[in-house]
Amino acid sequence: MYMQTVISLGKYLFAIPLFIFGLMHLMSADQMASMAPGGAFMVYFTGLCLLAGSVSVMIGKYDKLASVLIALLLLLFLIPHVQGMMNATDEGTKAMQMINILKNISMAGGALAYAALAKDGRYVS
Repeated sequence: MYMQTVISLGKYLFAIPLFIFGLMHLMSADQMASMAPGGAFMVYFTGLCLLAGSVSVMIGKYDKLASVLIALLLLLFLIPHVQGMMNATDEGTKAMQMINILKNISMAGGALAYAALAKDGRYVS
């Protein structure tokens, strides 16, 4: 019984950071625009995608689809981070880009793991 309660927190532990990342995209679009193909428009668009995906996971509606799309988005985010790491001149920037690369890979894995267990709008464990 306690195990199930702890497990049920997982979707929120996954969705809340996505929601915050979405807000950060909306609030910092001008600063992020130089990294994104498509500029500020694409930063706003991906921010809205992150917000919509996180809400979908939290409420359990279309969460399987949302999780797969979140995983795809996170994997696409690897492109600017890899470019940033390759173009970085100092070790601190390279390390930060590597952290972002690993974060995106692990969150994409979490999104796909969640999608594998989501069924018909409810999370099944």
